[in-house]
Amino acid sequence: MNAFKALGLEENFLKAIEDMGFTTPSPVQEKTIPILLNEETDLVSLAQTGTGKTAAFGFPMLQKINIDSKTTQGLILSPTRELCLQITNELKNYGKYCKGLNVVAVYGGASITDQARNIKKGAQIIVATPGRMKDMIGRRMIDISKIEYCVLDEADEMLNMGFYEDITEILSHSPKDKSTWLFSATMPKEVATIAKKFMHTPVEITIGGKNIGASTVTHEYYLVNARDRYQALKRLADANPSIFSVVFCRTKRDTQKVAELLIEDGYNAAALHGDLSQNQRDLVMKSFRTRQIQMLVATDVAARGIDVDDITHVINYQLPDEIETYTHRSGRTGRAGKTGVSMVIVSKSEQRKIHAIEKKIQKKFIKKEIPSGMEICEVQLFHLANKIKDTEINHDIDPYLPSINEVLQDFSKEELIKKVFSVEFSRFYNYYKNAKDLNAAVGDTSEGSKDSVRYFINIGGRDDFDWMSLKDFLRDLLQLGKDDVYKVDVKDNFSFFNTDTKHQDLVLTVFNDFKLDGRRVSVEISKDTGRGKRGGRDRGRRRGDFSKKSGGKYQGDKPKFKGKSRRKNDRPTSGTGGRRRRRN
Repeated sequence: MNAFKALGLEENFLKAIEDMGFTTPSPVQEKTIPILLNEETDLVSLAQTGTGKTAAFGFPMLQKINIDSKTTQGLILSPTRELCLQITNELKNYGKYCKGLNVVAVYGGASITDQARNIKKGAQIIVATPGRMKDMIGRRMIDISKIEYCVLDEADEMLNMGFYEDITEILSHSPKDKSTWLFSATMPKEVATIAKKFMHTPVEITIGGKNIGASTVTHEYYLVNARDRYQALKRLADANPSIFSVVFCRTKRDTQKVAELLIEDGYNAAALHGDLSQNQRDLVMKSFRTRQIQMLVATDVAARGIDVDDITHVINYQLPDEIETYTHRSGRTGRAGKTGVSMVIVSKSEQRKIHAIEKKIQKKFIKKEIPSGMEICEVQLFHLANKIKDTEINHDIDPYLPSINEVLQDFSKEELIKKVFSVEFSRFYNYYKNAKDLNAAVGDTSEGSKDSVRYFINIGGRDDFDWMSLKDFLRDLLQLGKDDVYKVDVKDNFSFFNTDTKHQDLVLTVFNDFKLDGRRVSVEISKDTGRGKRGGRDRGRRRGDFSKKSGGKYQGDKPKFKGKSRRKNDRPTSGTGGRRRRRN
């Protein structure tokens, strides 16, 4: 407690800290609180999620505002409803001995009139999501013209979610001389831009380095063939019987599909994505927090604001587009000083991304093998043994013991142990006895080449596709499974992709007379069987190039078309939107 007192906190806050059981400030609290208490300054603080950032700005704000005034003096913007409510509850706990304190949460999915009524009673601090806050300011339900302190919490996530314009609009209604405190896990250029625009010579505090992963998280990757991705996920779950995890997928469709498969296979799983209603989302999160759900399958946007300290594993079922997003994913585990594991399931074509992430987070990945069926059986047996060992005896069974003993009297201790453990062992043994090795050979880059066809398609980067969005577009159009389109290689004006040979007729038929935004898209079987660059360049020359030199027109032997790239909003509904940010 003396450690918190040394930071300059008043007695009523020290009492609240004692009630919550805090004994030692975290590094971000230790560095931030004295500065915010003693100086009127702007501040940029870079620290991972789960490091106590709410207390780092919460206590100084509470100590500096005038509780006796009903004027709104502090505004905290956060990316999601969950995080908004969490910050509000924590501030109320911090200020439990501050008589007259009113902290109001403002967020979508709840009654706007109720929130306006609570603010009208006199809210010294408002915690808000940008969308609802902008709406209420527009309706003149909120006045922030006299705020003294503004916090942008999880700033990088708010910008990733497309809230830049909302934040700009909101802050235009606030005083220029207020103190702005920006907290972020990473420092992409967008965050640096907002800091430059809205802050004056801010003090910068960095815990662990910019964009660096948390030291409490171990990073592992597992190399598999793309079509074995789901089976690999199951084995990782079975090899960690006490797993309590978030499984990340890139799209809402994949999230729902993976969750459904896990549920069908007997796992306690659920999906969390933007198509859920707020009530459904609340039920899923309640079940996850109470551990009724062991594996929460989520999109990146939907998972923002999840704050559960005991998550043991983060599983990257698919890697994200942005490396900063990986930092946020892995930050869901290893929180509050506990250790965690971030697992990545990668196909051979994605392996290069691991090195890019390592460079960014300045942490090395450990390459691990997907466990064999017999290894899983062994893990499960010892898990059962420890579970039996740690189980407290329920003496309510005592009246039934004579009858139970009578049924089992012909068996020795060894035989009874074998029978008890055979129940668990047989279940896994029967499932895994003929299981194949899922690990892909490191040197083998011919994924799917054994019975595979490689295609050339005349759309690429200039059409606003990257490899992920093109893959999603193709599999939606062809109505194929999630791993039936692979080795997608996007160039500027054209791309390559593979399917198994059995899908060749389907691919050629669908693209026989296919148009996208009035433009003819053609697909041919490519002689380039790998990822060789020369084959792509030669093909571009043979067919003609869609470039500035050609005057923006296709110059091959196919019908000419205007060389105008599609705008992002013109993407067909079957695509996933590439890098376009959506608020789900």
